[in-house]
Amino acid sequence: MRFVAAIAVVAALGAAGAGCASRSEAASGTIEIEIHHSRFVPARISLGGHQSMRFVVHNTDPIDHEFIVGDQATQDRHEHGTEDHHDGSVPGEISVPAGTTVTTTYHLDGPGQLLYGCHLPGHWAYGMRGVIRVSS
Repeated sequence: MRFVAAIAVVAALGAAGAGCASRSEAASGTIEIEIHHSRFVPARISLGGHQSMRFVVHNTDPIDHEFIVGDQATQDRHEHGTEDHHDGSVPGEISVPAGTTVTTTYHLDGPGQLLYGCHLPGHWAYGMRGVIRVSS
């Protein structure tokens, strides 16, 4: 019975991933993101610009991932680059080992669109990415 309840919770979280982060999260300056089945939940976030946001990333997968925030050029650089570990010294660029929670802070200049993704081999192509819409 517990297994069935756990599946229901996971399904609900997956459905929530199709939407945006809640307004209360955005207003608090912290966004919680879960990595589950090599997907980011939520996959879309809407935020106001000209603020620093703290991203708390929970990796519930049994494999390592990374969380890279930036424009398309940043994502392209990481997709074709050779960095396989991010220690958090660059804002918005962190490695997230299996079963851990890691945080990073990123300053939003807005308005515009940013992306976040994982660029470990094959992950970006699999669809492990999300969108941040930044308003003015």
